[in-house]
Parts: sequence; structure tokens; C-alpha cells
Amino acid sequence: MISRIFLLLTTVLALTGCGYNNFQRLDEESKAAWSEVLNQYQRRADLVPNIVATVQGEANFEQDTLTRVVEARAKATSLQVTPETLNNPEAFAKFQQAQGELSGALSRLMVVSERYPTLQANQGFRDLRVTLEGTENRITVARNRYIQTVQEYNVLARSFPTNLTAMAFSYAPKPTFTVANEAQISTPPKVDFSASRAKP
Repeated sequence: MISRIFLLLTTVLALTGCGYNNFQRLDEESKAAWSEVLNQYQRRADLVPNIVATVQGEANFEQDTLTRVVEARAKATSLQVTPETLNNPEAFAKFQQAQGELSGALSRLMVVSERYPTLQANQGFRDLRVTLEGTENRITVARNRYIQTVQEYNVLARSFPTNLTAMAFSYAPKPTFTVANEAQISTPPKVDFSASRAKP
């Protein structure tokens, strides 16, 4: 009986010393950070129908631009995101690409909208634009938080001696946003056109 208790205590101390608890903590933190990224992406996706509906009311607005936004939103929301996505680099990359395409399409839409004074004067459109800007900023913050937690997790998984714990329990490094994505994170899509707002 005493030997079993001793073995149990030794095991607990060994796991603690080898980063087992830190793996659990960082894994949960990365999942929570990823959930917030998804929440903000969903918030943006929910804005798109209202933006499109408002823009469609503008006579002769570029239909190709609107079509790209609608298609990009459909693609981004059609991808099934599960907890396993975080451990699947290929699925993660597809998700990133889809969200990037939606960001690009929305940015293009906002640029094109500057050519339509009546649209710029539309209070509903201006409110949606401000909301979109705020959402893009929230996405930036959420993604930065996710990148930070994944970086901490991956350093733990690759460092000695905690890499032995990672191998023993199959804690593989997690995928994160690509270098190109990280560069874009520091400068979210430009959707706040102060110059156009200053026009009479």
C-alpha cells in the first residue's frame, strides 16, 4: 500500500516537473483563444448580409464586387470548424484562406463604395462600416491572442525535457497563422475611410 502511494506521488511529481500541467493549461487557453477568433469571424459573417443589402440599394453598383463578397462569405461559413481543426494543418490552412478571401472581398467593397456619394451619405451604411471596422479590430486582437498561446504551447512541446512529455502523450505542435497572415494581422483591412467622411 505504501509503495503504491509512493509510486503515485513520484508519478505526479514527474509529470509536474516535465510540463504535463503546463500542457493542459496551454491547451485549454489555446482552445479558448480559438473560440474567440471564431466568435469574431462569425460576427463579421453576420454583418455581410446587411452590408450587401444596403449596397444593393445603390443604383449601378458593381455587381461583380458584391458577388465576390457573397461567394466569399458562403465559402467561409461552409467550412466545418471543429476542435480537431486546431490539430490539422491542412484544414486550418483552408479555413485561413477562406477567411482571408472574405477579408479581401470586404476591403474591395469598401474601396468601391467610395465612388458612390449617396452610399457614403447613407447613415445605415456608415454605421455598418464602423461596426465592420470594430469587428476587424476584434479579429486582430483575438488572432494575436491565439498566436501567443499557440506559440507558448509549441515552445513547450519542442523544448527539453518537456518534449519528452509531449512525445509520451502525443502532444503535437499546433498549427498557427502563416507568416503572411501574421503580417496582415498587424494591419487589419482598411475599412475606415476618414478621408471620404471629410468630404461634404
